Amino acid sequence: MAALLAGDVDLIDFVPTADIENLKKDANLTMERSVSNRVIYLHIDSDRDVSPFVTDINGKPMTKNPLKDVRVRRAISMAINRPAIVSKVMENNAIAAGQLLPEGFFAVSPNLKPEKYDLEGAKKLLAEAGWGDGFGLTIHGPNNRYVNDAKICQAVAQMLARLGIKTKVDTMPKNVFFPRGTKLEFSLMLVGWGSGTGEPSSPLGALLHTYDKESGYGGTNRGRFSNKEMDATLEEALRSVDREKHKALLIKATEIAMRELGIIPLHYQVNIWAMRKGLSYKARTDGYTLAYDVHSAK
Repeated sequence: MAALLAGDVDLIDFVPTADIENLKKDANLTMERSVSNRVIYLHIDSDRDVSPFVTDINGKPMTKNPLKDVRVRRAISMAINRPAIVSKVMENNAIAAGQLLPEGFFAVSPNLKPEKYDLEGAKKLLAEAGWGDGFGLTIHGPNNRYVNDAKICQAVAQMLARLGIKTKVDTMPKNVFFPRGTKLEFSLMLVGWGSGTGEPSSPLGALLHTYDKESGYGGTNRGRFSNKEMDATLEEALRSVDREKHKALLIKATEIAMRELGIIPLHYQVNIWAMRKGLSYKARTDGYTLAYDVHSAK
């Protein structure tokens, strides 16, 4: 949470969700909010045969990685109760996510909705994949980067435990978390991505395109997801100068990536600012707090 000073008037951003109701009751304060371009998601090790934090149900290392199977990834997604995270953890200051950007942004698929919570269906799918007895897993995340990040990790772990996946939680400061994640030290990690371009080519290229050091694609693909059809579709979209073709190809690439669950979207953040009465702030989807957007209220 940061503060800007305009004379004797304060403005704070990233208002803690636990404080929002009390701040609403303060007659000396006003609030501004906007739906964020940042999706909070799970990045999954869908590449390696042996994943560092996947174990059998007794905690012993395994020589097989169940996360490589899209049915297991789908079961995990189905077992996550997004409305509960939005209401209980985020205190209704988030929007359940089913793709990379929320409705209203360019090239958002009309066909992708948040995964419905279906624990029994998830159990059946996990059994179909050969993991009906479950396995062990650790979810890693930061504890000082995203709104309620450590609490979200705990909530997801509890939900996966009901699925039969014995899940541990390990959260840490962001300056420790991100370097370790980039070194591919984790099996399942909570991360966020805000598309500064306002459309999905940014997360598609960075998070979901096959990692390619030379081209720069997949630079933050920490799960090493790879789908050649998605790669080709995205690359064609980026070459296209026809706006409608460009849009259609981005939607197609997004739908491929979500069908294969290269990442599991959880929710979009809602950016919230609180300020003393007499001050206004132009709420931004990117969450930035910039001095030139602070004005006296009219």
